[in-house]
Amino acid sequence: MRILIKNGHLVDAKTGRNGIFDILVRNGKIADIGNDFEDTNCDLVDASGLYVIPGLVDAHCHLRDPGFEYKEDIESGTRSAAKGGFTSIACMPNTNPAADSEALIKYIINKARSDGFVNVYPIGTITKGQKGEELAEIGELKFAGAVAISDDGKPVKSSSLMKKALQYASMFDITVISHCEDVDLADEGVMNEGYQSTIMGLKGIPAAAEETMVARDLILAEYTKVPVHIAHVSTAVSVELIRNAKKRGVKVTCETCPHYFSLTEEACADFNTLAKVNPPLRTDADVEAIKEGLKDDTIDIIATDHAPHHKDEKNVEFAIAANGMVGFETALPLAVTHLVRPGILSMDRLVQKMCVNPSEILSISKGVLDVGRTADITIIDLDEEAIIEIDKFSSKSKNSPFNGHRLFGTVNYTIVDGKIVVREKVLL
Repeated sequence: MRILIKNGHLVDAKTGRNGIFDILVRNGKIADIGNDFEDTNCDLVDASGLYVIPGLVDAHCHLRDPGFEYKEDIESGTRSAAKGGFTSIACMPNTNPAADSEALIKYIINKARSDGFVNVYPIGTITKGQKGEELAEIGELKFAGAVAISDDGKPVKSSSLMKKALQYASMFDITVISHCEDVDLADEGVMNEGYQSTIMGLKGIPAAAEETMVARDLILAEYTKVPVHIAHVSTAVSVELIRNAKKRGVKVTCETCPHYFSLTEEACADFNTLAKVNPPLRTDADVEAIKEGLKDDTIDIIATDHAPHHKDEKNVEFAIAANGMVGFETALPLAVTHLVRPGILSMDRLVQKMCVNPSEILSISKGVLDVGRTADITIIDLDEEAIIEIDKFSSKSKNSPFNGHRLFGTVNYTIVDGKIVVREKVLL
């Protein structure tokens, strides 16, 4: 199959290309990049006035398969990812059973090959059953195809066990992704501790519940000299701790999510369970710190933490509602609206954080547009404004607080392995 993308504004942070180019795709690969290409025997895509970037790479999402397919499955999740411009996604292991074995990792890989619309990379657990008691067979997970290990959704409470996890992971050259939460400090809180939780009469989670564990894992990474990746950073102090650690040469990378630079705890007003996430939405000061962390490269990547839940798990009292929101189809528009258009990040820097860096942290060969590379391509309109309509999401679940938000940055085309899966905003 041949595709000719004409006159698009190509932005590739890895090669440095930033300008108007044509891209010729042949047999799933990028055959040529240049100008004034003519080829009548092609599927012609007119990208005039649009940005052409590497397919987005999400290093942190939840596909709920196996075990929770009533919320999401690999087919519906990857359909949603494609609609959002993602061509490669890494799914967390808090499934049922947890992805702590070769069999579970291979199940995800094989099902994604048969049912998936985008590339799926499984993440294995740090501990068996995510129980925090005994290390999983890390080498087995790596050789089965896991690109990282994490107990996401739960912290590794034992510092000794976390140290051993880092040391074992280094033997197999696999990334450790840490969910930083001191559950004793969180103490069954349900939202950020502060003014909003007080007036709502809800038990709060102090920012320190995240920050103490960030500090611990930075110390362990420094002690072991093994890299650690900190998931879903949400507080100003966490950003500063990571910034200082990087200055000392600690091998640490980290991520934040679009809701942490676009929403505050005020989104929980009126007991809006759609805004209930873990870690919780924070304050205006935290949002500004997250933006500054993205700007100065303290924060390496933007991940969705796409967390689908059935409506019955959200349509309950705030205290017992499930944590999480879907994120595939809002991530890019939120980043464009809140980061690119205000000048916090250039498009080149956004591509670095949503394509290049996640690929490098997961050690996958994605996030670059160059001759000979697999044709994973996203074409977007930065200037088109659209109203978010959650009922139109391709995900099985619709748990998003962004319904009705007017955002810029629409995905016009998603191309995966040289195949158009989204054409003119329509999933094929």
